[in-house]
Amino acid sequence: MKKLYISADIEGVCGIADWKETELEDAQGAYFRAQMTREVQAACEAAVEAGVAEIFVKDAHSSGRNIDPAALPDNAKLMRAWTRDPWSMMAGIDPSFGAAMLIGYHSGSGSNGNPLAHTMSTNNVRVLINGVESSEFLMNTYSAASVGVPVVLVAGDSQLCASAKSLDPRIATIAVNEGIGNASVSINPRVAVRRIREEAAKAIRAAEGSKPIALPPGFELVIEFRQHYMAYRGSFYPGAKQLSPLAVGFTCATWFEALTFIFWVL
Repeated sequence: MKKLYISADIEGVCGIADWKETELEDAQGAYFRAQMTREVQAACEAAVEAGVAEIFVKDAHSSGRNIDPAALPDNAKLMRAWTRDPWSMMAGIDPSFGAAMLIGYHSGSGSNGNPLAHTMSTNNVRVLINGVESSEFLMNTYSAASVGVPVVLVAGDSQLCASAKSLDPRIATIAVNEGIGNASVSINPRVAVRRIREEAAKAIRAAEGSKPIALPPGFELVIEFRQHYMAYRGSFYPGAKQLSPLAVGFTCATWFEALTFIFWVL
């Protein structure tokens, strides 16, 4: 494989359990940014050992300024901050990449798999894509597939990993946390890093000639917000329709149209 794409979040890194731990300014946040860095570093090192020529890492949490650039290998490029286009957490991906990996990912809105479960923001109760409750994993796997890139590895909470397997059994998964109510039970962070490195190496070897998931022929999106005025606001997006005081819907033929709706409304 010549090029590998990695998108990294923080709410699914090993041991995380509280919103304060995700914040750039928080003292505990420094530890979890370091763990996020270690988990991404492990995947990068596996890629280097497997002969991947170029690695592109998208820091995809909050400010986009969480990963320590000095911890990454020489052939890794790191995108920090945000492009402000609909690709969002998958900014920079294109058909030249042989595979994508998602590190530090978490269960979506409407689920109980992670005390920090959400989809893109905490303003919504759930996001439905063709009737299925959606996570950032599902959205970003669709984004990768739309440019012909398969997602080959996901690391995060156990419920998300089960969801990834149900979407595509070929995806390697590393469950580092299990959400129970408002708590998180994690494996040892050193074990998490070791397992990510081991599974990433296997996934890269298995990725040769692999294809992305098949995208649905069309998309019906429903966003259910916590506040009624967010649904009202979203209903003014061209083609969108307010379905209830808290819900707005949108139907389209292509994933990029769906992604653009999500970018502006969600």
